[in-house]
Amino acid sequence: MHDVCAVIVSHNGKEWLDAALGSLYGSAGGLDLDVVVVDNGSDGSAAYVEERFPAARTITCANRGFGAANNVGVATADARYVLFLNPDTEFLSGSLADLTAVLDRRPSVGLVGVRQLGGRGQLASSIRRFPSTANMLAEALAVERVPMLRRHFGERVLDPAAYGRETPCDWTSGSFMLVRREALQGCGGFDERFFLFSEETDLCWRLRRAGWGIVHLPLVTIRHFESERSASPRMEAQSAFARLQFARKHFSRFSPYRWAMALRYALRAGVPSLRGGDRRRREAGRAALVAVLDEAPPFTVPAPPVPQATIVSAAGTARSSIRSRSPM
Repeated sequence: MHDVCAVIVSHNGKEWLDAALGSLYGSAGGLDLDVVVVDNGSDGSAAYVEERFPAARTITCANRGFGAANNVGVATADARYVLFLNPDTEFLSGSLADLTAVLDRRPSVGLVGVRQLGGRGQLASSIRRFPSTANMLAEALAVERVPMLRRHFGERVLDPAAYGRETPCDWTSGSFMLVRREALQGCGGFDERFFLFSEETDLCWRLRRAGWGIVHLPLVTIRHFESERSASPRMEAQSAFARLQFARKHFSRFSPYRWAMALRYALRAGVPSLRGGDRRRREAGRAALVAVLDEAPPFTVPAPPVPQATIVSAAGTARSSIRSRSPM
């Protein structure tokens, strides 16, 4: 059994893989590291990895969403810990060995996140609170701009000091999540009904309710370039729809969360932004509002093909075919 199996889902993310894989291998810290790149795009990520990083395994599969692709990778893992890592990341400091050493001493901790920076070096708010109607209303009313209130409301934890110390959290950004094998097996992996966004929130929700601790540990710092990209209206609509999926799954049918969401996106679609970019912001707000009111998914998940995926070993030979798994 390996110490860590790193699962990287590349949906047309080939341009990022040199930095991601190079820094990942360089930050193993002596661990027995297994790396699997799941290619569910069309840019040839798998072939690129096989040529540039022959120690890594590759899987090609149909695009049934981010969570489904991660489940495909996890199904091939034989490790004490699983690292879910986005392709557009880069290790800046620290090692996986430091993180696993903490987890080895803390058997009640099921998942850890790490300190993250954006592409320009700014601190990324990766520590999050679980969604709630109060938090959604706070986001709708821009409570994050009020210093005293933002410490208690809104999903994002904005206190910079929290990112420099060990901090318990509800959930953490899915761009880097190191999960204990037993915890992941117990909760069943990602719910594949979430095509994109909120799948990590749902996973952490189930882990917490199963009694596992979730902790931010700044022993490692990574750069995550995703925060530098401007969300398209369709992607903003997908994010809103995924939030609604989460609420439908976990909240009471009488919860006003959906209407708090509608307020947030209606205000975003109609109120000018102090930071500029009004046209793009309003278009994204309108698309998200439509997704919430119509409850229509921006992306349709195709039926799983049979066989689901072809796995290529580090030696470059086909090993087996597997099906993705869902906890439901």
